[in-house]
Amino acid sequence: MASAPEIVAADEQPDERDLRPGGLIESDHPVVRRLVDRALKEAATQDVGAGSAASSVARAVALFVAVRDGYRYDPYTISREPDEYRAGAVAEGSQSWCVPKATLLTAAARAAGIPARVGFADVRNHLQSARLRDRMGTDLFLWHGYSVLWLGDRWLKASPAFNRELCERFRTRVLEFDGRSDALFHEYDTDGNRHMEYVNHRGVYRDIPLAAIFDTFDQYYPDLV
Repeated sequence: MASAPEIVAADEQPDERDLRPGGLIESDHPVVRRLVDRALKEAATQDVGAGSAASSVARAVALFVAVRDGYRYDPYTISREPDEYRAGAVAEGSQSWCVPKATLLTAAARAAGIPARVGFADVRNHLQSARLRDRMGTDLFLWHGYSVLWLGDRWLKASPAFNRELCERFRTRVLEFDGRSDALFHEYDTDGNRHMEYVNHRGVYRDIPLAAIFDTFDQYYPDLV
């Protein structure tokens, strides 16, 4: 059995482990590779707002948009089946939640030659729907997942969780990523209401600490999974 992923120092320089496939980060999966090829070809014919499509920044922006909008956010799709968290399985679907979407973006970035890790934080959603709050019993989202990408000689955080259509429907601000600064949840929505609040950072990993995530979920969200 593979050992559990360990926390990586936030400022630790990238090495070959941040570029190669491993565990759930299936950067060599054919479906992930096809996603990357498609996203980069589309970026090459469009103005992606980050310079040449051949640059690492432009590639990162294109992949972020492909994962953010290509997979609808659905917090009701949480499964206990480990294979469903493999990047290849996520890429084959059409909807998912933050952890699998971060897994996919991290795998796609590595496939495109961008060193990538995955980070986790606890966030409070002040605009959570009544249905989801009843299901979870709280507005605190534990182990929210996002990607951490090495661009411009530094690590940048990028959360592809909420797709554009969802944001526009609920009048929340679409999270954009320019490849030059962090793209984390907005504190307020388009009407000035309090939206997302980061309350605890759980660290950065090279793979998904799935066992730790579900141990926490079993304790705090017994009716969700």
